[in-house]
Amino acid sequence: MFLAEPTDLAEFAGQLIARRQQVSPKRLTDPGPTPDQVALLWQAAAQAPDHGLILPWRFVQVSARARQSLGEAFVQALVERDPCATAEQREDARAKAVRAPFLALAIARLGDDGHAEIPPTERLVSLGCALQNMLLTAQAQGFGSGLVSGQAMDSVALRTLFALAPNEKAICFVVIGTVSKAKPNRKRPSAADFVSSL
Repeated sequence: MFLAEPTDLAEFAGQLIARRQQVSPKRLTDPGPTPDQVALLWQAAAQAPDHGLILPWRFVQVSARARQSLGEAFVQALVERDPCATAEQREDARAKAVRAPFLALAIARLGDDGHAEIPPTERLVSLGCALQNMLLTAQAQGFGSGLVSGQAMDSVALRTLFALAPNEKAICFVVIGTVSKAKPNRKRPSAADFVSSL
């Protein structure tokens, strides 16, 4: 197997990272990743740092047949927050479930698993690395991608649908697909904006 020179790999990685941007589910259409491409996304997630090898996170991929159930959970989550939600608001909540060809929920295991020495913050960092690996892999595959959260993440309806354990928290949805309409990259901060010396 041919391996590129380290400088070539670093340049490719830099370009991939620089081109990645958050894409709204509304702008993601078919085609989405194939089963083989999805397998590569999961393989990328598995490369995340994992202190203690405890796997403090998991994902649930939402199939096409489960989108209706997810839409109803979004509606129930809305009604939990606002019993007076209008029919239009309920339909908007339901529609969120059918956007983006690939949809998966990222779930963090924050404790109560016999590994109290690994704090919730470290577990979340591990999940963040898994998510970034997936986003960059999707970018390399030619897809747009994004992370989506919101008030529904802590709802009884969503926790029930995804069978979350008491020590688990729904963090965000990963959305991947073909970009229907591109937008310019946002201005990124420079190192001087976030680096200091001790």
